Amino acid sequence: MDKIRVGIVGYGNLGRGVESAIRQNPDMELAAIFTRRQPESMPSTAKMVHMSEIDNYIGKIDVMILCGGSATDLPEQGPSIASMFHTVDSFDRHAKINEYFDSVDASAKKSGHASVISTGWDPGLFSLNRLLAEAVLPEGKEYTFWGKGVSQGHSDAIRRIQGVNNAVQYTVPNEEAVNLVRKGENPVLSARDKHLRECFVVAEPGEDLSRIEKEITTMPDYFADYETQVHFISAEELQEKHSLMPHGGLVLRSGITGAASKQIIEFGLNLASNPEFTGSVLVAYARAISRFAKEGFVGAKTVFDIPFGYLSPKSAEQLRRELL
Repeated sequence: MDKIRVGIVGYGNLGRGVESAIRQNPDMELAAIFTRRQPESMPSTAKMVHMSEIDNYIGKIDVMILCGGSATDLPEQGPSIASMFHTVDSFDRHAKINEYFDSVDASAKKSGHASVISTGWDPGLFSLNRLLAEAVLPEGKEYTFWGKGVSQGHSDAIRRIQGVNNAVQYTVPNEEAVNLVRKGENPVLSARDKHLRECFVVAEPGEDLSRIEKEITTMPDYFADYETQVHFISAEELQEKHSLMPHGGLVLRSGITGAASKQIIEFGLNLASNPEFTGSVLVAYARAISRFAKEGFVGAKTVFDIPFGYLSPKSAEQLRRELL
């Protein structure tokens, strides 16, 4: 069996999660990890390469998994790297997905590559479950709750603010709202009604804390529409109390079939490690886009465009026998 040669772009929490996931998939091998930092300083036994040398690996890597942040990295890296390689990413700015898709799609089509964007669990697996539930219960209402847990994308967005040394953001669901949905009461809930975003921030010495707090709470697509609490703490407290990365959430649809039969569809995740789980999803979609590329597909896809069977290393016959 020819193994899928995978490259990782970015070696933060998500990059390390992808590295771990590749080791659990025998049909894949890690070719190299690309970083903007000094390769010799990176804590990995894998081959580390500076980003400036990425074009030297054209033809040597089957799929690049992009692990940069959605706030500033992926809008630039996605289209750029899709011009050289087949790619997978976890772009998570929901309001900007169509715009991002168009840019990656245009780049991939121009260069003859295949890409899948916005994989992971939300967007990603949660997106699929929203679609499935809506198709099955057209007369109904969808609700998504995240947490309690650390959001990598939101934490990264805070860390990009000038004067922020480090930060962790927790998304906390409103349990009262969750229970109303489970009872089939179909409440009308705003983003602010459903979640609290709690931020723990280590600021650089001498920085204006009120400016940083305002930049966080007014950040569009991330915090502006939510109740947001900002706590400034020391680096030592962040390390001691907020170094783990749990997460999870629920997708629910409450609907009616027939005359008045209440039906509830629920999909949930409870994750001890958000980056390791997200990395595992990215790796599965790397397999899928590699297959599409071999079949001659050119351009970008989302999770809606990829059959589940393409995510598995098993044959169609084996899947029918074991899982259908």
